[in-house]
Amino acid sequence: MKKILILLIAVLLLAGCGGSEQENKTGKDGYSGETESASRDFFAMDTYMSVLAYGLEAENAVEEAVREVNRLDSLLSAGDEDSEVGSINRNGNGKLSDDGKMLLKESLSLYEETGGCFDITVYPLVELWGFVGQEYRLPSDVEIRETLPLIGADAVKYNEKDGEISFAKEGMKIDFGGIAKGYTSARIISVFQKNGVESALVSLGGNVQALGSKPDGNPWRIGIRDPKDTSSMIGVLSVTDRAVITSGGYERYFEENGKRYHHILDPKTGYPAESGLSSVTIVCRDGTYADGLSTSLFIMGKERASAFWRERSDRFDAVMVTEDGKICVTEGLRDSFASALPFEIITGS
Repeated sequence: MKKILILLIAVLLLAGCGGSEQENKTGKDGYSGETESASRDFFAMDTYMSVLAYGLEAENAVEEAVREVNRLDSLLSAGDEDSEVGSINRNGNGKLSDDGKMLLKESLSLYEETGGCFDITVYPLVELWGFVGQEYRLPSDVEIRETLPLIGADAVKYNEKDGEISFAKEGMKIDFGGIAKGYTSARIISVFQKNGVESALVSLGGNVQALGSKPDGNPWRIGIRDPKDTSSMIGVLSVTDRAVITSGGYERYFEENGKRYHHILDPKTGYPAESGLSSVTIVCRDGTYADGLSTSLFIMGKERASAFWRERSDRFDAVMVTEDGKICVTEGLRDSFASALPFEIITGS
């Protein structure tokens, strides 16, 4: 279960499409001094992506980042039977790579932490609803009831020492789609840092992660789209060294008999989550954690999500938009979120 297009806009001037250039003393973003910039726009993980880096090795860093994305895509795609995940789903068991181990560890931790809202075993339901390959269909209540016993990450058997994974029930499948792009953006940041890049922006289908600030020292400005009008924004976040990741019911859906069915499925009911929220944006240093939380808090709904944040306000912040258009911002973003619209500050007390 994962958004194909996470509808975030990076409000910045990119350094051109797929190239590099030398910035001089009057370079872009007011940068003083000379530095190389490089950017790429490309398609992977079923979405359009872009990376932008500043540094003397920016070109090499960007090329390596694109290779890393393609490597992870071929490894983690549940829709590819030849991938690591596809093979495990087909055989009902297998051995995880180091990346797979990291993702499974984080996924199982999030499963426990969110009370089952984040669940990588939801994939049979995703297939049932036709969100794989966009062959949408409205399953019957009977089909959903028959599929629900296959859902539950507590039935995943995992030997951490040797990386062996299997399932307690035949027909179970996993999908890292709800966390893979966040993990990938974090890996790209690591690639950039290894190449000496100190200022960069990564957008993987809208999953945005910033390294440092802009070259002029100002924060990156990331726009959050309006769920009811995706051509406009509800506000802008100013961030440095943060991931900004959104999940929303408006991102992928189909309509039947006048009702809209979105792709964020509640693992407990088997139906699209009806939480009263239309989008959740997570702001966090850890892109992997942020990715998993964006879906989880959407399923929780405002009140439960607010309580969840209060217990972890040192780890992340959030912007939640309700179905009736109310904007709710956790107090850690008080000074970094700007909007022409009214919004509520969620406090820690």
